[in-house]
Amino acid sequence: MNKEFLLSNMNKVHTTVMGVDRIRRNLKVDCDDVVAYCKAKVLDKNCNIYRQGKNWYCEIDHIRITIHATRYTIITAHTIK
Repeated sequence: MNKEFLLSNMNKVHTTVMGVDRIRRNLKVDCDDVVAYCKAKVLDKNCNIYRQGKNWYCEIDHIRITIHATRYTIITAHTIK
């Protein structure tokens, strides 16, 4: 499956309340809308998007965002060292 499938479904991307806290903590970001923050990163033309198993992985600016492939839930985000 290619990345265009994820990009064409960006309107479905969301996260849970716990996911918001986890993303803020892991990325050390203090923004009101972490889903919008993550979507902007994924939509950046320099973002490396690939699928492994049941998840999409989106890597840009030393950040990896993990999105469930069928539910479009942002599971987590981490900095890449």
